[in-house]
Amino acid sequence: MKSTNQDLADKLWHFVDSYIESYQKVHGHLPVAELDEDWPSSCQQGLFTPQEKHGEQEQQILWQPVKADGNLCFNNIESALELELHPDIKNYFTVFHSDPLDALCQEGQLSLLFAWNENDFERLQENIIGHVLMKRKLKQRITVFFAITDEEDLILSLDNETGAVWVERVGCEPHKKLADSMAEFIAGLTPHIPA
Repeated sequence: MKSTNQDLADKLWHFVDSYIESYQKVHGHLPVAELDEDWPSSCQQGLFTPQEKHGEQEQQILWQPVKADGNLCFNNIESALELELHPDIKNYFTVFHSDPLDALCQEGQLSLLFAWNENDFERLQENIIGHVLMKRKLKQRITVFFAITDEEDLILSLDNETGAVWVERVGCEPHKKLADSMAEFIAGLTPHIPA
């Protein structure tokens, strides 16, 4: 069954809500990242001031995923590659800005990838182009990655033709199907919040 854009967006926001709630239960505040003044994001929610400071520390920020402004699209990639990307992958990467979100699925731990800001979205697009060109060169079916795993060369990707979610080793054909659709896959995830 193919997912609709709204169904996938709803599942993503449900996961985000669950992630933020779980993170706050474990840590008592929003997620934290290092402050990079050259890499701002609408995700930033203010400076993080830990109760105890142990020596000099990098300045940190509190953050949470925020709705993307609607300017994110893949028209340039599709034109350059002469390829229409599956609607689910376009929707996945344009619903919100976020740092990676850690999750657990039946196969183990993974990190869902998103764009932190518009510059990061451009970098993401370049990486997708590189991935698709590699697939073409190797004469493999076209997939688009959206998550990394705790195993260095294993990624999760979406089959561009069917919309199914697969595990694949970088440079190889997908080898294990995890779900028939992105919405189904996202719905089966639980947040992974280390203490």
